[in-house]
Amino acid sequence: MRHPVVSYFAMTFAISWMAALLVAVPRLLRHEALPQLTGILMFPAMLLGPSVSGIMMTWAVDGWAGLRDLFARMGRWRVGRWYAALLIPPVLVLAVLTGLSASVSPGFAPNRFWLGILFGVPAGLLEEIGWSGYAFPRMKVAMSGMRASVVLGVLWALWHIPVINWLGTVTPHGHYWWPFFLAFGFAMAAMRVLICWLYSETESVLLAQLMHVSSTGALVVFSAPRVSGLQEVGWYAVYGAVLWGLVGAGLKPRVLDQASLRDAVW
Repeated sequence: MRHPVVSYFAMTFAISWMAALLVAVPRLLRHEALPQLTGILMFPAMLLGPSVSGIMMTWAVDGWAGLRDLFARMGRWRVGRWYAALLIPPVLVLAVLTGLSASVSPGFAPNRFWLGILFGVPAGLLEEIGWSGYAFPRMKVAMSGMRASVVLGVLWALWHIPVINWLGTVTPHGHYWWPFFLAFGFAMAAMRVLICWLYSETESVLLAQLMHVSSTGALVVFSAPRVSGLQEVGWYAVYGAVLWGLVGAGLKPRVLDQASLRDAVW
């Protein structure tokens, strides 16, 4: 296969967005607005994209040996001190919201929806089969690890477009749809860099999966339930800025720049 990375993203977006459309199509055919429950159900359907595509492309490119390697990386749990990084998302989300609630408005007070961690489990376990298990290792052969992680982060943010209106607590976002997407994408691109950094240091897909669970879970558990649309855009932007601050402080993937292999990989 000449362009395995491009093929992976094409397959992932096609499967995910088609699955989301199939969930929404009964309402769309009746020209009805999509209720929140439909929007929420679209997200687990979309998880088929990165997971199925990651497994299928691994098999198509590397055969059974590639699948064995993928599942071995998904079971790589002896990563020692790197587990401490799982605290980054909940600590930062709480810090940002607590700080904003004290300095700007009480409406930013964090929630305590503890069952929200369960929303992060399927997202992290399934998505990272493709993002960290397949795409990122091949992307960083063709470019530096930092550049690969940023590109992947942007694509990851774009992948959320069908369900962006049902992310966060202000749903639907109305006039703030586009600003919220930009703030969300800004934060998620930084989180992707951190996930890729962890993977680069450990080659553990499992750790990447757990970091994703921690990120999504923290947002669902602690997101402020009483903010306005503009306030939600604001706190996501601040959260993204703090995450990028960590990236700028040196938490980034190893640079593996082998541009001569670009054509073979992409």
